[in-house]
Amino acid sequence: MIIVGEKINSTRKSIAQALEKRDAEFIATVVREQAQAGAHYIDVNAGTYMDKEEVDYLCWLVEVVQETVDLPLCLDSPNPKALSEAIKRHKGKPMINSISLEKDRFPSLLPVITSQPCKVVALCMAQTSMPRTVDERVSVGSELIRKLTDAGIPIGDIYVDPLVQPVAVDKGMGLAALGAVQKIMNDFPGVNTICGLSNISFGLPNRHLLNRNFLALAMGYGLSAAILDPTDTKIMATLLAVEMLLGRDQYCRNFIKAYKQGRIAGS
Repeated sequence: MIIVGEKINSTRKSIAQALEKRDAEFIATVVREQAQAGAHYIDVNAGTYMDKEEVDYLCWLVEVVQETVDLPLCLDSPNPKALSEAIKRHKGKPMINSISLEKDRFPSLLPVITSQPCKVVALCMAQTSMPRTVDERVSVGSELIRKLTDAGIPIGDIYVDPLVQPVAVDKGMGLAALGAVQKIMNDFPGVNTICGLSNISFGLPNRHLLNRNFLALAMGYGLSAAILDPTDTKIMATLLAVEMLLGRDQYCRNFIKAYKQGRIAGS
């Protein structure tokens, strides 16, 4: 299970303040905590800023984070210019979050993701309204996979995001996302799926409980990556326990090691 650490995001007040002050040490501390907790990628997002300001902040984050840890980054932005500049500064193979079938987004981002080797998040979003059903998600995801592989992106570098939406708005949103994960993984051997967990619980109490349980379900349906807070020892306990129970942890080594190191919550 690939873990993308979510905490370097300008929607968080402390990160926004660190960006504006160019406080590299604060950013580095948050990054180290996520790396030590088990993150495989560090998400960097300055999307609350506009145009040149976002470009500058995102590029600065890439440099600070890669000076701090030897991990690839998930470059997270709705702005093709910001991604184009950030990817030039990235050492190694980043993840780009995200491309979709929206009319302006696909053609503007395709040159970015084909400019150098990278992994790409393919968001199940088309030009029309937000997807509601399994079939709507799978239709968009399937077209994205075909377009991306036709452009030369290896299928193993594609991470389809089923677009998790709050169950508080529609009780069927959890099942729709889970069903899409399962069908996409079955229909396209070698592809990956990814999601941001926290949308599922938006507007509800005890969100951490809901996020943990949704993660367990999603892994059972075949989810291969998640954007989450790896410093949350309870969610990491769930992730490692489910991986072990699904037979993905040889001799239970990862679970036992994390427990001994205090990286997961006890009972």
